[in-house]
Amino acid sequence: MKKRQFETEAIRTQMERSQYLEHSTPMYLTSSFVFEDAEDMRASFAEEKERNIYSRYSNPNSSEFIEKVCKMEGAEDGFAFASGMAAVFSTFAALLESGDHIISSRSIFGSTHSLFTQFFPKWNINTSYFNINEVDTIESLITPRTKIIYAESPTNPGVDILDLEVLGKIAKKHNLIFIVDNCFASPYLQQPIKFGAHLVIHSGTKLMDGQGRVLAGITVGGRELMDKVYRFSRITGPALSPFNAWVLSKSLETLSVRVDRHCENALKLAQFLEEHPKVNWVKYPFLKSHPQYEIAKKQMKAGGCVVAFDVKGGVEAGKKFFDAIKLLSLSANLGDARSIVTHPASTTHSKLTSEERLGAGITDGMVRVSVGLEHIDDIIADIDQALG
Repeated sequence: MKKRQFETEAIRTQMERSQYLEHSTPMYLTSSFVFEDAEDMRASFAEEKERNIYSRYSNPNSSEFIEKVCKMEGAEDGFAFASGMAAVFSTFAALLESGDHIISSRSIFGSTHSLFTQFFPKWNINTSYFNINEVDTIESLITPRTKIIYAESPTNPGVDILDLEVLGKIAKKHNLIFIVDNCFASPYLQQPIKFGAHLVIHSGTKLMDGQGRVLAGITVGGRELMDKVYRFSRITGPALSPFNAWVLSKSLETLSVRVDRHCENALKLAQFLEEHPKVNWVKYPFLKSHPQYEIAKKQMKAGGCVVAFDVKGGVEAGKKFFDAIKLLSLSANLGDARSIVTHPASTTHSKLTSEERLGAGITDGMVRVSVGLEHIDDIIADIDQALG
């Protein structure tokens, strides 16, 4: 049978119907599942049977969500988490041992940076960073203890692009695990496994939900590595709730439609800002002026929902801009149907030093816009009047 298209899989991948033959998947709001007899219980806990035991391990709603994302990403298996950071922490904790070493892009989410610099060193796990434009230095950072190469692309919040194919080849050459945070792109725009990634992480809170309703995270990838992630997570308990899994599975049905509009709006806004006299610079992956435009075109279907730009006048001008916003939301989330403006230096990346922020490409006047689904004319009008 011919392989079904992305949009079809997103809609038609469903768990087996119950005796009621429902058209839409029901919610399984249960903490646990019953057994037929003593032998069924024994065999289930011995993992001789593949079945639901306890919702901390698996649940029909979580399983449906995982199956959809696996098909979208071209992965063999996955595990769903209560938040994106639960996915990041659990994935690394499952794979690393004391003394291990991580190589990471310097441009990563602030909480991930804090994990690498404040918490992992307590367990003798250290991280070396490379800059976006210094990928050729990665091999010099590899030590006998290096186990993982990690990257976001597009990056948070500067929407820089890393060549995933190049990173995948380095990981393969040195027998390292290559992990990609694919949150900004979504599996609709980019599938890192095609470029050599072993594991892909998402904050489902963002584009996957798309309406700012629930927290969620997911890691998908090869079955062998995911088995380690599953066993760690089954014990430590960061599992996604059945209700949130149900919400996300329904949201994925419209992912392609929503992301198409996000990208269309974002490109128009970026083009407008590029000509604005109050703006120093604009970054959007599908702007021809983006430093990694050709790489973005190679590995992404479109540019995503996030536009970054720098307001002339620094911090004070930035404050005036945010105070003048009327329609858009001042929030730290992204990937929402509602457009959101964020000041990374004072919010999502405020725990970093000024030197660390600059190293990640975050200037004091940088604004991150998560471009939503409102009419583009209204989005542009609000940003224009706030800049003025």
